[in-house]
This record gives sequence, structure tokens and C-alpha cells, in this order.
Amino acid sequence: MLNFPTSLRRLRFLAGRGAALLLLAATACTAPRGITTSGKVTPQGEFRLAYNQGFNVGSAPLSKAGTAVRDAASQLGNRAASGDTVRYSGSVSSLQTAALAYLLDPVQTTADFSIRYGVIPRLDVGYKFAFGSHVFDTQYQLLGPTGSVENPERGAASGTTYASIGLQYAIQRASIPSLPFLSDVNNLLGLSASRHDILIPLTVSQSFGPEESIGAISYGAVYAHSWVSYGFQPNNLYNRAGTGRLPTLENQSRNFSSYGLFLNLKLGYKYVYVVPAISLYYQNYGDYTLLDGSTASLSGVTFIPSLGVQFRIPNLSR
Repeated sequence: MLNFPTSLRRLRFLAGRGAALLLLAATACTAPRGITTSGKVTPQGEFRLAYNQGFNVGSAPLSKAGTAVRDAASQLGNRAASGDTVRYSGSVSSLQTAALAYLLDPVQTTADFSIRYGVIPRLDVGYKFAFGSHVFDTQYQLLGPTGSVENPERGAASGTTYASIGLQYAIQRASIPSLPFLSDVNNLLGLSASRHDILIPLTVSQSFGPEESIGAISYGAVYAHSWVSYGFQPNNLYNRAGTGRLPTLENQSRNFSSYGLFLNLKLGYKYVYVVPAISLYYQNYGDYTLLDGSTASLSGVTFIPSLGVQFRIPNLSR
């Protein structure tokens, strides 16, 4: 027999979890790195609209934010917020390293909206908005016919191979995710950052139907390079002896490369497609200066599964 009060509580719990996930996605400031395009660029005069929901899972923050670090974040962050003096210690160093890891490669949901337009045969351009990140990109088709679903080129058929190379530039005011223990960390450390990224994906795909009329399978490799500027403005944080407050760490600049592989499917018919995708990156982030002058080294693997929907708007003038 259905227990109505229990069912209502469960419904409220699920609704709350869903709202929290949506809030986290809306506050995410990581430039999208999941590759959801195929080797065939947008035909001339056509538009493609898309929405993607994904999850960015970085090994670096997971390895740096264990239970002890989370407990220290809560204790030290609350003390700093209440005006108490906090002395520099190994725990504070660990908190800085964890905050930097989450800044560089957060564990969080991601969401983005995008629009693409076919400028000329073999070349399209696009814009993507990812709740804090602005992404501009272009893609040039190296291989395969350039027709459309309504006007396929001769030779276009199911199984036709396409290939393209792209260039993506993203700019964002980087921030750590809105998670409770990270908010505690920032009460103490005052971390701020900005970031620029470029991605160069090389994509190969096989068409399902002429000119990808019912979709495609796509795969390839991607190179990325990131430029990060960060600084700390600590709150009530003193040296180890407790005799003097630690000064602000002015902006530090770093850059690093990432290397990735990806696979995606485009499944639908003519105008609407579902696009599941997966991307995998490795990066050595390098060394980062901490408030006491020491450095922390970071590296790791990033796993990005996503699911999106794509809408095709044909060129009706052709």
C-alpha cells in the first residue's frame, strides 16, 4: 500500500537533488571540452543548434580532497570567517593544493548551448555559452562530400568517411565549484583566477545514411592548451609562528597542455539528433606557488561523459 507522506518526502528529496544539480550546472565556469561534432561541417547556409549536459571528472581534485582535507576546510574556514587567527600549517598547504586542483579541473556537472553556421563549403563557425564561459570556434572539412540532407552530393552514402580539423577558443573568469567545503576553503584563502583555453580537435566520422541524414559515429584526437592566472587573498591567515599576517599572493601565470581522445554518436533523422559522447584527457598542470613560497605539482586524467540534443535548420533557399 502506498505510504503518501513517505512518497511525498522522497519526491521532495529528489526535487531538491535535481535543483541542486541544476544550480551547480548553472554556476559551472569550466570551458566545455567534450567533443560532440562530427567530421562533416555544417553545410553552407545551414544552422545547427545544440544543448549538451555533461559531467567533468578530474582525477587531480579527487586525489587532493580526502576526508582530512575536507574536515580541515570546515574547521579553518569557519575560524577565519568568524575573525579568529589561523596559523599556516601543512593543512593549509593541502587546502591550497585542493583548491587549485578544483580550479584547474573541477568535479562538477557542465552544461552548454551552442549555435553553428555553414559559412562556405567545408567551413563553419560557432559560438557556445557555458554558464560563465564564452567559446568561439571554427571547423574546416578535410575529407568527404559537402552536400546537405536535402541536396546530397554524388557519392554520398551510408558509410561515407568525413574528416575535419577545428579550432576552439574559450575565455572565462575561473572559479572553484559551489561546494560547501570549497566555500569554507575560500573563506580562508580568497582564491581568484581567470583562464583562456584553445582546443584543436581532429575528427573522423562515418555517416549513417547519405550526408549524415540519420547520424554518424565520430572519433579522433584533440590537443588543448590553457593559460591560467591565479592569486590568493587570505583572510586572518598568519605565519607558522603567529607573529605576522601572510600577505596577498599577487597574480601568478601558468600554462599547460592537454592531450585527449574522444568518441561520439549522432542518432536521429533529418532535423533532430541525440548525441551521446565521451572524451578523455591527460594533462600535467605544472608547479603552482603557494602562500608560504613553496610549490605544489599537479597532474591528472579527466573523464567527460555527456549527452546532448542537436537541431538542424536547413538552408531553404537552395
